[in-house]
Amino acid sequence: MFAQFKRLGADSLLYAFMNVGTKLIAFIMLPIYTNYLPPAEYGVLDIIDKWTAMLTFLIIFGTDSALSFYYFETKDEGKKLEHVRNVMYFRIFIVALLGIIVLTAGPYISELLFGDAGYVRLLYISIGVLFLDTILVVVLMVLRFDFKTKKVVIFTVGKMLLVAILSYLFLKYFVQTPEGILLGRIVSSAIIFLLLLSSSIKYLKPKISFPSLKELVKYAAPLVPASLAFWVIANASVFFLQAFHSTEEVGIYGAATKLATVITLLTSGVQMAWRPYSMSIKDKENSPLLFSKIYMGLLLMGIFGIMAIATVMPFIIGILGKDYYNAYQYVALISAATFLNFYYLIISAGLFFTKKTGVISITFGIVAVINTVLNITLIPVFSIWGAVAAYLIAYMTAIVFIFRKSQQAYYVPVSFGKMAFLFVNMTAAVISIIYVQELELNYIYIALAWLYMLLVIGISRVDKDFRRKSMENEKSLNE
Repeated sequence: MFAQFKRLGADSLLYAFMNVGTKLIAFIMLPIYTNYLPPAEYGVLDIIDKWTAMLTFLIIFGTDSALSFYYFETKDEGKKLEHVRNVMYFRIFIVALLGIIVLTAGPYISELLFGDAGYVRLLYISIGVLFLDTILVVVLMVLRFDFKTKKVVIFTVGKMLLVAILSYLFLKYFVQTPEGILLGRIVSSAIIFLLLLSSSIKYLKPKISFPSLKELVKYAAPLVPASLAFWVIANASVFFLQAFHSTEEVGIYGAATKLATVITLLTSGVQMAWRPYSMSIKDKENSPLLFSKIYMGLLLMGIFGIMAIATVMPFIIGILGKDYYNAYQYVALISAATFLNFYYLIISAGLFFTKKTGVISITFGIVAVINTVLNITLIPVFSIWGAVAAYLIAYMTAIVFIFRKSQQAYYVPVSFGKMAFLFVNMTAAVISIIYVQELELNYIYIALAWLYMLLVIGISRVDKDFRRKSMENEKSLNE
């Protein structure tokens, strides 16, 4: 038993290192990219990234969850191999179809995305990257299923480092356009593919079981709408900005979004550990009370993290280059939405405990529609601020519905009214900090915003939430 816990702890630490490591590499590379690419060119790269993310959802088609289910359902190694090959060739088939579409209609797609057919070469390279990454993702997923954690971490972090190094070299010495970064990506993927060839060759043998594939797709298909909804909420605003305004504004928004992911350095470790941890203690008597303290503690961590980002961002934004300075004002509120994207996973615990996760899919489907309507309404008038507002409002709406349903399934003694009060006041404080920075007022006003938030927390008496004891403990103390 101890050995199993030891392996779980060791694997969790390695994956946390991988997650934080890859994010740090991406964060370090951001100012390098922005100093080589002006906002309009960085906007092109951001559109390519969003386009690739959308195609990735189509390629995966929920088969990651399906493979994890069927892989562990059987002990037969031959059957496991069959499932992996089915998923591998299903995804390769989708990539091939997308490749044919891009090859035949590339100039038209380029015109649609960028208003210029001249970017078609970027679409070709992106499909090449998708093809190689499709194979790599399946192989690394199977290695993870087989608990070959070190190998997964080494190749994942190694690939990210290769992308960073080669993209920099291409940008510096060969192509000072988004194409340089994409060339760095495709060469990096090719190198990792060759290094993993001995592990992947057995999965690439063209042998498909159609009855088994049908089972996989049947399991996977219902998960696709939820995945697309997440993509719409996170990425659709980029295309509306491009359509209603300019690629330059897309670049500014894209840079702000990348900087906003700094909040995930606080949350990523918790996110990876939360599901197994919460599932392991859900049936204990005092677990609801413990969960209530975790809910409140993580919310306070997010509040202080977002406030700190808002406060220091004008001093950090300079690393991106002077053309991106205005991006600082959007980062904190995008970070708030990014935090809510993590927080919903925490406060939806009851839905996972009772296997009512369909509520999450339905909720985000509805929220994706709300987000689209907000983008269409707000972006033409408010530009980037409209995109930020649509993103934040969408996740705030999702949190309200998901928390309510989760409480009905598994009650946690925590006040949603108090949590909402704290988050709304934090949002107001952040907006006031940005206002002070924009008008270049005295920094004392920023200190007052912090003092205001501390007073709000004090008035809310969150200390009582942390000092609450279980009925059993209270009874023993009274005796």
